[in-house]
Amino acid sequence: ARRAGVMQRIESQVVLEPSDAGGFTVYVPSLRGCVSEGDTEEEAIENIKDAIAAWLDAWDQVAGERGGQLRTVAVLR
Repeated sequence: ARRAGVMQRIESQVVLEPSDAGGFTVYVPSLRGCVSEGDTEEEAIENIKDAIAAWLDAWDQVAGERGGQLRTVAVLR
């Protein structure tokens, strides 16, 4: 789990798609269920940043209860 008060930069690839209802839907393929939306591309991207932070905070809590730790792995392709 993340230590209190320690910020960590985490980069995630997201998928941004036009929504059938108008605006945009954005999701993170690597974070199951991490989805957001916005009226503009910019708003959708800002909203997914908040969703990613909330997803990771929830994961930290669950993983901490189980003794798990979040690790960052870089892959070049």
